[in-house]
Order: sequence, then C-alpha cells, then structure tokens
Amino acid sequence: MIKVRDIAYVRFGAPDLEAMEKFLVDFGLEVTAREEGALYTRGTDPAPYVHISEKGEAGFRGVGFEAASAEDLAAAAELEGASPVEKIDAPRGGQRVRFSDPDGFEIDVVHGRELLPALPVRSAAPLNRGSDRRRIGEYQRLPAGPACVKRIGHAGIKVSDFHRSREWYQSRFGFISSDEIYLGAEENVMAAFMRCDLGEVHVDHHTLVCLGVGEGDTGLDHVAFEVEDFDAVMLGHEQLKGAGYEHKMGVGRHILGSQVYDYWKDPWGNVLEHFTDGDLLNRDHPTELHDPAEALGTQWGTMAF
Repeated sequence: MIKVRDIAYVRFGAPDLEAMEKFLVDFGLEVTAREEGALYTRGTDPAPYVHISEKGEAGFRGVGFEAASAEDLAAAAELEGASPVEKIDAPRGGQRVRFSDPDGFEIDVVHGRELLPALPVRSAAPLNRGSDRRRIGEYQRLPAGPACVKRIGHAGIKVSDFHRSREWYQSRFGFISSDEIYLGAEENVMAAFMRCDLGEVHVDHHTLVCLGVGEGDTGLDHVAFEVEDFDAVMLGHEQLKGAGYEHKMGVGRHILGSQVYDYWKDPWGNVLEHFTDGDLLNRDHPTELHDPAEALGTQWGTMAF
C-alpha cells in the first residue's frame, strides 16, 4: 500500500472541445494547453492542470491521484494490477502508474509534474461580522465574473459493489473513511466519504466518495473544485446562470464535510461542484456512521443530492 496525498485531476471525453473550453472558463478554470485532441485546464494553485478533456465520445474517463514521492510511485507499480512507471505524455511531463478499478474506471497515480506559478486569487475584503468588524472605511465591491477555481478537491464515483471498491481504494492508496453511510441496518454500509492519510497533517474531509449503486448505473457522480470563499461561490453561480448552463442544486451547506456547495452540469451532463469552507481532519479523527437522511441532508439551502 502507498498513501496518496491528494487528487490530481479528472479526465473526460468531449465531442466538442471548444464548447467544453467555454464552459470550463465560465466555471472558473484557465486553459493551460490546447493540443491535438486534448484540452488541459488549471486553477490558481500551481498544479499544471486539474481537468483534462479528450476529443471523443462524451463521458467520464478517469481520475488521477498525487503520489507523495517518486519512491511511492515506484511502490505503486508493484501493486496488483498496476502498470509499470511511465512518462506522462501531457504538458509539464511527470510520471504515472495506471490502474483499472473494479468497475473499469481508469485510475492514475502521478508524480513529478512540473508546477506552474500560482495565479492571483480574487478575494473579497474582510467581512464585517456582527461581533468582529474588520472592514473599516472601505467598500465591498465585487466585480462580476467566473468563480476563480483554486484547485480540484474531490471526486465522487458510483460503484457496483461498494465493499469491493472501498477495499480496493483503501488497500492500495491508503484512504481512510471519514464518514460512512448505511441503508436500513447499520451494518449495511453502502457509501463512504474517504480522505487521504497524511498522519498528523490535516486534509480535506474527503478526496474520494464511493457510492454503492449496484449494477447498471456506475460512473461519475460529481467532481468538486475549491474556490476562495462564499462570494466566489455566488459570483460563479451568477456567471454560469447568465451563460445559460444547467444548474443541478445549491447553494447550500453540506452536513458531512460542511462545505458550502453549488452544483452545475457541463454541456454533456457531467456534474461539477464549486465548494468552499470544508472540514479538515487528520488520522486521529474516528470514522462516523450516518443514516441517509443525515448524509444527503443539508444544514441550509437546497438538498445536496
């Protein structure tokens, strides 16, 4: 087993890369590179790309995770079902090991991609909270525009056999369950919100969500991108609404993970989420068990699913 340290990117097929580019720019990503048959987009953080669009049939193609070191990448190549370490034929290079998960999703573990300079983040002025007033003598004036995505945060996948998939991801990549969801009896667990295990370092509440759906409906549930703050979520909402894209749900605040969320569909129905203000946990936090009402509920706003 190795321990991945974060999600790296998500891959999609798209029959029209220009239409996908327009959506992604409205969503708040920036183009890193356009190549023959592929489009790479990034956030403001230094990762060279977080979303890959490949010319072809529309749909979800896979997820990449970041290995903590070159040694971990080499160790990944020794795991059952792994490819050898190979060069990444994409902007900014690096190396990867390829897997196919139990439902056939293409999973990459990557290391050594050349980072880019971070981009400026448009941030609102300090908030004047009721008990803590910090914005003195200046206006709050937010320019309209996309949400300005910082980074990719997590992916949710629908799997045919939850227990098989949970064991596959945890035994290979070191994921820990932050919260698990049962249906009916508490022993009938059918979903897990899983985080990376970086020891004492606090990480996102979940980097991968596995949802057991049985045969016939496997695939991507959603992929989530972090933005700076609540204003960024709302600016992104107005940008995408004005551009005529299909809204799925939000704005609201999850119970599990606590993120403020807003979900949208790309031109082919893939669900992308803006989020901010999520929980951070380390290895000391125990796994908690919840019924579906709590898991799918919201602290405020529209239902999460």
